[in-house]
Amino acid sequence: MKSTRRRFLRNSAIIGAAASTARHLAMAAADESAPFRTPYKYPKLVLSATGRKGDFDQRSIDDPIVFYANGSFQMLYIGWDGIGYQTGLATSVDLLHWTRTALVAPRDPASKYTKYNLALSSILRDKQLRSRGEAIKVNGKYIGAWNAYPSAGYEEGAAVIGLATSDDLLHWQLGDPILTPQDGASWEHGGLYRPDLMLDHGTYYLYYNAKTDTLPASEGGGWREQTGVATSTDLKTWVRYKQNPIVRNGPRGSASYPADNPISATQPPTPDARDSRFASNPFVVQNGRDYAMFYYGFRYQRPGRACEMLALGVNPYSFVKVPEILIDTGAPGTIDETFAHKPSVITHEGVLYHFYCAVSGQYPNEVRGIALARSKPW
Repeated sequence: MKSTRRRFLRNSAIIGAAASTARHLAMAAADESAPFRTPYKYPKLVLSATGRKGDFDQRSIDDPIVFYANGSFQMLYIGWDGIGYQTGLATSVDLLHWTRTALVAPRDPASKYTKYNLALSSILRDKQLRSRGEAIKVNGKYIGAWNAYPSAGYEEGAAVIGLATSDDLLHWQLGDPILTPQDGASWEHGGLYRPDLMLDHGTYYLYYNAKTDTLPASEGGGWREQTGVATSTDLKTWVRYKQNPIVRNGPRGSASYPADNPISATQPPTPDARDSRFASNPFVVQNGRDYAMFYYGFRYQRPGRACEMLALGVNPYSFVKVPEILIDTGAPGTIDETFAHKPSVITHEGVLYHFYCAVSGQYPNEVRGIALARSKPW
């Protein structure tokens, strides 16, 4: 039986360059995470699967990407119908109540890359932490980033990443892949996951996570996921950062390593770190002149529950992990009792909102939808 990300999570659930300055070490202190905390969870899903046969989001929804455009808040989200991923758009005026707009990125049976799956997983937007995430147009068009898995099923095959453009957010034109696992290092040979776009001082940054090939049984099987970045000045030619991955699996307190450090991207990390298996789904924001990466961690040791984590940096390449969990799984019976993962953040009326994918129950009867926490009590 082939391994998939969901199956691996399910089964597992039954000091370096970035730390070389005093400022980085200070930023990793617990107090530095205060601007990023959203401890007040909304108790219900804000967007759920429809349950209607034939809908692209019939069975589950996943991976929220929230931004502001056309006078309201918008959310790109991934729907699952039992065949593959497709991407929808929803709209809100208050970030709590959402109305489905349309299926905006359907799979294409004639495409080599999107025959079964298409996850439009990022849009170029204002990435200041205290902004409403206004979408940014380049040459009059919105810019998105997508990833797609080549085979039918839940994340089957080694996914690629590409860009897409749109005039109206409803119709997207996809370009050819810009990153493929075959062109990367060993830490990404198993496939590429969610891209995250950022524009900063004329340079485009594309953060993404990727997985290794299947690990030997002695390491528990499955794979590991870590986060890297590629850059471009023209949205055409992309160059991977030489010291990728920039956020690695454990140990806690450090994220990057100098190029000559003996710790490699494939060496087993500290097993009890909450991100010892996955350091995934990066969402990078700017906090003034500094940077912060929201991401989710997952460990192989029980309980192997995914949680939302944070790493801070003074440049867009080097991050230090904060030694606390931003959003952890909830108590039994809550909407996120199994997983709380895949971040997207935005500010509205001075309040920080943290969207994430919440999972309750156990596969195949799990419930997967979009959840919300914020910095102010409800």
